[in-house]
Amino acid sequence: MKKSKYFTAALLLLSTVTFAQNKPMKWLNQPKQWKGDAHQLIMTVDPGTDYWRVTHYGFIRDSGPFYYQEMEGDFEATVKVSGHYQELFHQAGLMIRIDNKNWIKTGIEYVDGVQNVSAVVTREVSDWSVVPRNDSPKSIWLKLLRKGDYVQVEYSFDAKTYKMLRLAYFPPNVKAQIGMVAAAPGKKTFLVTFDNFVVKPVK
Repeated sequence: MKKSKYFTAALLLLSTVTFAQNKPMKWLNQPKQWKGDAHQLIMTVDPGTDYWRVTHYGFIRDSGPFYYQEMEGDFEATVKVSGHYQELFHQAGLMIRIDNKNWIKTGIEYVDGVQNVSAVVTREVSDWSVVPRNDSPKSIWLKLLRKGDYVQVEYSFDAKTYKMLRLAYFPPNVKAQIGMVAAAPGKKTFLVTFDNFVVKPVK
């Protein structure tokens, strides 16, 4: 009986993840050069792309490549990100988005030659928080939980130990876009690889 229960539970978990991963992926601001899918996505990020609204700089940008699926309810998204950052504000990670005025992006942002673990929360206007690094890790693993009226962001450099970066309000009971995002606000392109993008419903 116990084996039967464990087998049934395993099948339910597998079917839940498979269901989430079978949702179609879409592009917002598709880059010129890219290949792959949710399992592995490789792109060259075009210059002059960014996401930001108003705060400090006074401008609005909504032009970075974003490869996403639509999800309702509570869910968790995970991905591994490996970027060849070269220029100020080169960035790559995860984004959850309702529209151009309500979104959260998180990942690595390159500032003054240093990788920063970064989160930008936007509700009409953007705010930005960072955890500076003194090294340049090859990859970062990101975990984004949407539950109720909040989003929790965690990060890891070994896919084992995760630290919380941000807990922020996010409008509940609204369909959201969740996916892989990048931007290169300056003049240089850069290459980024996303591995094992997974989204699964949570209770």
